Amino acid sequence: MTAPERPGPERPGPERTSDGRYIIVGGRRWRAMDPELPDRLAEPLKSALGSARSRIRTAPDNAARETLRDRVQLAKEGLGERGTAWWELDRDARLARAEDRLRRLDDV
Repeated sequence: MTAPERPGPERPGPERTSDGRYIIVGGRRWRAMDPELPDRLAEPLKSALGSARSRIRTAPDNAARETLRDRVQLAKEGLGERGTAWWELDRDARLARAEDRLRRLDDV
């Protein structure tokens, strides 16, 4: 079995709505990540999100699962996928939110 192809120059990312605010996956609409987040914020947030998601299913107990779900929530908020929609905030507020969530991930 081969790994799924990742978006790149030769393969575009998931389908998006015309306004760019949502991606379409499996016929469902999901809020897209804030496209203006700099890599210095987006990359560690995406890494924390992926790590927490992958560890949930092997967590030893409910407390550990809850902690990992908290990490997922913080990362998704930082990326603009949850909480106040990124397009409703100005750029400075979005960057401040991402920086705050990245700091808070260190505490969880």
